[in-house]
Amino acid sequence: MLYWHAVFAFLAAAAVALLLTPLAGIAARRVGAVSFPSARGLSSKPTPLLGGLAILTGFLLAAIIWVPDTISLPRTAHAAHVPIVHKWPLIAGAVLIALIGALDDLRDLQPIVKLAGQIVAAIVAVRAGATINDVTLPLVGSLQFTDAGGPLAVIWLVAMMNIVNLSDGVDGLAAGVCTIDGIAFTIIVFSIQGGNSAAAVLAAITAGASVGFLFHNFYPAKIFMGDTGSNLLGYLLGVTAVIGSLKTTASVALVAPLLILAVPFLDTGFVVAKRLKYGRKPWQADDNHFHHRMARIGFSQRKTVGYLYAWTLMLAAVALALRFVPYYHDREHHNGSYVPAGYHLGWAIVMGVILLAGATASVYLVYVLEILKFKSARVDQLRRVDPQASDEEIDQTVERDVATGEFDAVKEEPPERPEPD
Repeated sequence: MLYWHAVFAFLAAAAVALLLTPLAGIAARRVGAVSFPSARGLSSKPTPLLGGLAILTGFLLAAIIWVPDTISLPRTAHAAHVPIVHKWPLIAGAVLIALIGALDDLRDLQPIVKLAGQIVAAIVAVRAGATINDVTLPLVGSLQFTDAGGPLAVIWLVAMMNIVNLSDGVDGLAAGVCTIDGIAFTIIVFSIQGGNSAAAVLAAITAGASVGFLFHNFYPAKIFMGDTGSNLLGYLLGVTAVIGSLKTTASVALVAPLLILAVPFLDTGFVVAKRLKYGRKPWQADDNHFHHRMARIGFSQRKTVGYLYAWTLMLAAVALALRFVPYYHDREHHNGSYVPAGYHLGWAIVMGVILLAGATASVYLVYVLEILKFKSARVDQLRRVDPQASDEEIDQTVERDVATGEFDAVKEEPPERPEPD
């Protein structure tokens, strides 16, 4: 049983990251890898980058000791042989993407160069065995991707690297979310693959390295993980999702990863959609992430991170409930006869309440963050009342309304405007 291996690996990765993060900060200052305050950033002082090097070291030490050279996965119904994932190519991919991130922290690489590095690292992981050949959907069954397993895995891994990278914009956010997600994956993967799951140990290592770094990164941060750490953590979470749940016949194979990773997925999805809507490049930085929106409506950094942690925990709890609440049973043998598959009414009601609570809380948070169409509706409303109002005046009024939560009734006549000097 590898349960204790997961505990030891978690603690070792956390301890190494905790101890080495200050040294990474010193090295970053010496080589000039420092993040300075900017208009779209929330930090108020120059802060060293390269914290991801400490995360990488914690991961490497624990993986070398506690992850076996070959990771055997449960055989699916459509697999010709037992799936095998090789550890050392996975480690090589992790080192590669961390080095690409470190170069970006030092030199600001072009987006196409970073993307190429991510693709190469993802291909290395796929060659190690981290492919998506089939996915099981609840109540639907298995979807086969015989020839597309490799490319799908590359797309997934590159997406995960960018999702974590784009969500790393406020002290402690990415490290904390990856800690929560890593722990949730550890529990679910052990439940799917059993007590000998090396994939679950890998998830525990990811969580441990993240939480060790978090001690130095929580507000006010002494160091940032930079692209070194965000790309690495995205890679590790992506690999864990593939070999831990996506390559199984469990009914939560696709649902669990999407729920556990929902907050960074939603954040990135809304931001990219807005950039495309206004004709901007998807990789062009702006201030429309969840943490920027929270800052605009008056949340402190601690409160912002606390809300996003709570949201992540809630959705991780929903994923765990889907795995452990016995709301549905397959066809089973009972008292000499077979009982057809179906729902357990009581547990199904409990699961429905959990899903409803998670959906309601998520919709509320999305509403608070102005992602629903309230803001656009308010702009249209004000413009109808006063067509001569400038965009700046309308924006100021809407921002005031959102910030205070108080909305003046719209009058029939346009508001009086002072005469120009």
